[in-house]
Amino acid sequence: MSARIEPPMEKFPPETLQELFDAVEIDDVVDPVVILPDRIALDCPQDTMRRCYALCLQFWKEGVHRSALLRLVGTLLRTGDLSPAQRAEYKHIRAKYKHLRFALALYGIPHHAPKLFNTTIAIMGHLQDAFRNGRRKAVFGYALLLRGLLAKPLWKAVRWKVGALRLDSAEGFLAYRQAEIRRLKQALEQDMLTGHDFHAMRKIVSRQVSFYDTMRSIEHSEQAYRMSRFLSAINGLMGNRHDEMVEQAMARQRHYGAQAPLEDDIRQRLEALVARYPL
Repeated sequence: MSARIEPPMEKFPPETLQELFDAVEIDDVVDPVVILPDRIALDCPQDTMRRCYALCLQFWKEGVHRSALLRLVGTLLRTGDLSPAQRAEYKHIRAKYKHLRFALALYGIPHHAPKLFNTTIAIMGHLQDAFRNGRRKAVFGYALLLRGLLAKPLWKAVRWKVGALRLDSAEGFLAYRQAEIRRLKQALEQDMLTGHDFHAMRKIVSRQVSFYDTMRSIEHSEQAYRMSRFLSAINGLMGNRHDEMVEQAMARQRHYGAQAPLEDDIRQRLEALVARYPL
């Protein structure tokens, strides 16, 4: 029997890419009034999963140019910092990397991004923290590492790897999302959380918001939009709190592994999500 041949990935128009970019730009913005749908529908056929991943892959491939990133790295190696416009460009490139990382974790059978892809994003994050905080030595070290990760052979290997992703089944995707929400539910049963616990919870929220950002760009449904905005509010609140925790740890005011209660606003929103989510 001949092997099954996968159809080519769908190509989306610039308008759809712009819609996704606009959604990602505000995926940590807290709307003053946003409510969950009365019923959260979890059905997502594999064809829809394929369309979602195709959009995320195109968003990264067309939005991340190796030459542009190398140019920014070169500036950091020379000056230790970026101009406001260059910082915005760097932020947008990193956002597209992160969105694809979420897609790799969501839709692929392994449910995690390839190691080299993950490493690149991690170094980009450390580099951004370093130039934002004026840590010249760290900027130089991380910029060198990122330049190495952008070498042509590694760049080509990463592009091949993400383009050859094997999608999970619709049933596997549903089970993965439900397991993620159960992890949130278990975490909410604790009165105190470490920075690591908190960060793990935020990563779940970030993956969920990325899914609905993509869905709303493809399907334009009211449910996808409301889920996207509700999750974005949680993502933004948790992001702000995590930034504070990192700053406190760097200033040696509070150890990152120390336990602390979850802020009421964040807890209430997460509890509302978990209570409404079909498990």
